[in-house]
Amino acid sequence: MATGMERDSDFTAAEEAASALLWWQEAGLDVLVEEAPRDWLKPAAAPAAVPASAPPPDARRGPAPEADAPLPAQLNLFQAWLAESRDLPFASPAAPRVCPSGDPQSGLMVLTDMPSGEDCTAGTLISGEAGRLFDRMLAAIGRDRGSIYLAALSCLRSPDGRFNTEGARSCAALARHHAGLVMPKALLILGDACSKALLGLPLVQARGRWHEIPTHAGPVKALVTLPPSYLLNQPAAKAHAWADLRKLIEEVKP
Repeated sequence: MATGMERDSDFTAAEEAASALLWWQEAGLDVLVEEAPRDWLKPAAAPAAVPASAPPPDARRGPAPEADAPLPAQLNLFQAWLAESRDLPFASPAAPRVCPSGDPQSGLMVLTDMPSGEDCTAGTLISGEAGRLFDRMLAAIGRDRGSIYLAALSCLRSPDGRFNTEGARSCAALARHHAGLVMPKALLILGDACSKALLGLPLVQARGRWHEIPTHAGPVKALVTLPPSYLLNQPAAKAHAWADLRKLIEEVKP
C-alpha cells in the first residue's frame, strides 16, 4: 500500500515540475544556468551612439536624385525644347511632333489638346476639315493663323489620343509655363481636355466666363470654347461657339 502511495506521490511531483517548467518557458526563460552571473533586473544598456563622422543611412545609398532641370526661360528656347526634348509626355523616337505656329506677339494664344492623326501627317495643328472650319471661325473675328499663336497642350499625340492623369498634369504645367512666356492678352482654350487640365473644370462648367491661368509671369485671362472637331458633328452648337468668340473679341481686338 505504501509503495502505491509513493508512486502516486512521485507522479504528482513530476506533473507539478513539468507544469512549472512550462510556465517559465512561456514567461520567456530559455536558459537555466549561465557560466557568468547576470543581473536580470538591471536595465539594458543604451545602444552605442553613431560616430559623428559616420554618414547618415540615406547617404550610404548614394546621392539624392537631382531636381528636374528648370524649363527654358525664353520663348524661342522653350519652342526648341518642345521640338527636341525626350522628357515630354508621350515622347518616343518615332513619334511626330506638331509644334506651335503663328505670331506670339499677336495678343491672342489659342490652345488645343493634342495633334490629331491627320495633324501629325500634315504637320499642322487643327488641319483637314476641322482646320477649314477653324479658319472660318478666325476670319469671323478678323484673324487668321498668322495673327494668332496656336499651340497644343501636348505637341505629341498619345497612343490612344487621350490624356492619362499624369500626362494631363505634366502637360498643364508646361502649358502654364508656355503661356507665361507668351503673356497674351487672352488665351482661348479649345475643348474639354484642355479645360479640365488647366482649370480643373469640364467645358460645360467653364464656358461663358473669363478665368485666370496662374503663370510664373503673372495671371493670363482665359476663355473656354467648343473645338472645331466637335462643331463639325454638332452644327447646332456653333451658336455657343459664336457667343464665346464675341466675348473674346471684346477683350482682344484685331
